[in-house]
Amino acid sequence: MSGMKTVMLLSALTALFMALGYTLGGSGGAVIALLVAAGMNLFTFWNADRIVLSMHNAREVDAGSAPEFHSLVAELARRAKLPMPRVYLIDEPHPNAFATGRDPEHAAVAATTGLLSMLSREEIAGVMAHELGHIRNRDTLIMTMVATIAGAISMLANFGLFFRGGHHENGNGNIAATLLAVIVAPFAAMIVQMAISRTREYGADAAGAEISGNPRALASALAKISGRVEMIPNPVAQRNPAAAQLYIVPVHVSELFSTHPATEKRIAALEDIAQDMGPPPVMGAPRTSALSPVTAPPRRRSALDPNRR
Repeated sequence: MSGMKTVMLLSALTALFMALGYTLGGSGGAVIALLVAAGMNLFTFWNADRIVLSMHNAREVDAGSAPEFHSLVAELARRAKLPMPRVYLIDEPHPNAFATGRDPEHAAVAATTGLLSMLSREEIAGVMAHELGHIRNRDTLIMTMVATIAGAISMLANFGLFFRGGHHENGNGNIAATLLAVIVAPFAAMIVQMAISRTREYGADAAGAEISGNPRALASALAKISGRVEMIPNPVAQRNPAAAQLYIVPVHVSELFSTHPATEKRIAALEDIAQDMGPPPVMGAPRTSALSPVTAPPRRRSALDPNRR
């Protein structure tokens, strides 16, 4: 059902783009707009991961430079039956994580050092399982396509407003249609983009609960992260607001205009999943290892913190 909803919303977004192109330039305008969008999608398809990782100044780590974090991701990837993704760390106190890449064979996951220092091992496993869920569901490609088409709609609307808004020879009807198109189309695209993103987040939460086997750890992580994202600046999101859709928990805005469902609703859904699952499995290290308990103060360092001494 989630996949069908995404296909329907993506089709609606594409139809909206074509309709805007036709309104502004007739059949020729629609074809030109489609070609431009195809070029943008092709470029983004091949380069999205490099663009996103470079934007965050992410550094790749391996079993030698971040052994516990890397081994945890490897274990989760095996549980998810996915190829091992590239693993990155972002040296930022802001607690967050994301996945990127055009397909599971070319995927990468990234987490901030702030997230690793705040959460317990089980919570980190829940977060990274959520990101692997995005990869398994191919959300990274879907959301890249959605963002590109939505961006093309906004670009085309601005173009139409600037170059056609002042032409009066076609009559008031055409002027009204143009103004309606350039005002309504970007807003409608934003609504469709948010609907697709929210659908994919619920799906990734469910996949993360399945992969980690511990939905309550993911719920606990979401609660901790959402309580801190407003307190710790995120320079990348401030410079590039569109990056918010990447994160497991975005910087808070009103629920109406958020790319993610309300955290409280996500936690409630995870609690429902937990009711149907048995006890969580042990993730790699034995329970006697030095891990921060769920109830620990946020400042206590996790066993996965690469800066821990």
